[in-house]
Amino acid sequence: MSVIPIRSSSSVRCTVNGRPVALEVRPEALLLDVLRDRLELKGARRSCDMQVCGACTVLVDGAPVSACTYLAVEVDGREVTTVEGLADGDRLHPLQEAFIDHGAVQCGFCTAGMLLTAKALLAEDPSPTSERVAEYLRGSLCRCTGYRKILDAILACATPKVAAG
Repeated sequence: MSVIPIRSSSSVRCTVNGRPVALEVRPEALLLDVLRDRLELKGARRSCDMQVCGACTVLVDGAPVSACTYLAVEVDGREVTTVEGLADGDRLHPLQEAFIDHGAVQCGFCTAGMLLTAKALLAEDPSPTSERVAEYLRGSLCRCTGYRKILDAILACATPKVAAG
């Protein structure tokens, strides 16, 4: 019988918030831990560890993922965006501005995940309905706002629909 050796680490090369990153990670390392502990990007939060709450949401190639269950090796060759990558220097992203303007930030625990989920939604559907926004946010939990202000902030960033005719 032959024994297959287990790799103790893997090389991961990716882009995080527009910057190239090269790391050695253990095969079981979670993206959330690598972002928070190795790259010091603390915006994504650990909460449920089960893909239920959305607090750990980041974008991988523009798609929202739960970093608490996503293996770090899976981002090899890919683009990762965290909430720290939304602003352009000192200029906040329009979604960040809208969250502030609409009072959609209260305790802030869910905010990073909500912002990134909203960014992915608006990239996919620039003119979503209120119902579509609510559906897209179904995996993002907020215990403070009741969601109305979050929906209003996201819709404020949507492109107005043009009437046909």
